[in-house]
Amino acid sequence: MYIAIEGIDTAGKSTQIANLAVAFPHAIITKEPGATEIGKEIRELVLSARAKSKKAEFLLFLADRAEHIKEVIEPNLDKMIISDRSLVSGVAYALIQGDISQTAILHLNRFATNGIYPEKVFLLKLTKEELEFRLSQKELDGIELRGSAYLLKIQDALIEATKLLNLELVTIDASQSREEITAQILKNIN
Repeated sequence: MYIAIEGIDTAGKSTQIANLAVAFPHAIITKEPGATEIGKEIRELVLSARAKSKKAEFLLFLADRAEHIKEVIEPNLDKMIISDRSLVSGVAYALIQGDISQTAILHLNRFATNGIYPEKVFLLKLTKEELEFRLSQKELDGIELRGSAYLLKIQDALIEATKLLNLELVTIDASQSREEITAQILKNIN
């Protein structure tokens, strides 16, 4: 089973993936972007916010996604795969940029993934207040520096992306305890 844990920055994806790695010790744990050698370089480039063109940023993410599918996902489809982000994030970010048509976004992502999508998507959802508190507690990267309003637009776009991709979405309140969130994810995997 291929699942994706989605959510905006600070939602607790890394914590939940660590908990799931304990629950599924033989699972393939991966992430987008940055799970491959090329992906690490692409991730660093994107997070530096050096790309001036939103189209260039989108295409960098697609390159990472294509490599990730080829190297990590396809060879392990017979195993449990738990991914920190997926094409859902890529589609969501592209939707809010407005530079690329919805049709092009969907077609290019289908091309990059060979039509291989997560079977289930878990969205760790934050309120504005919780997001702003969490952001105030850390050093911000290039994406986080765009602010809470931008990140909340991404969160809404994550939901829209799962609908456009026709994926099963499980939304979880990310302000709950770590244990409660993990329990909800596990309940929905089985």
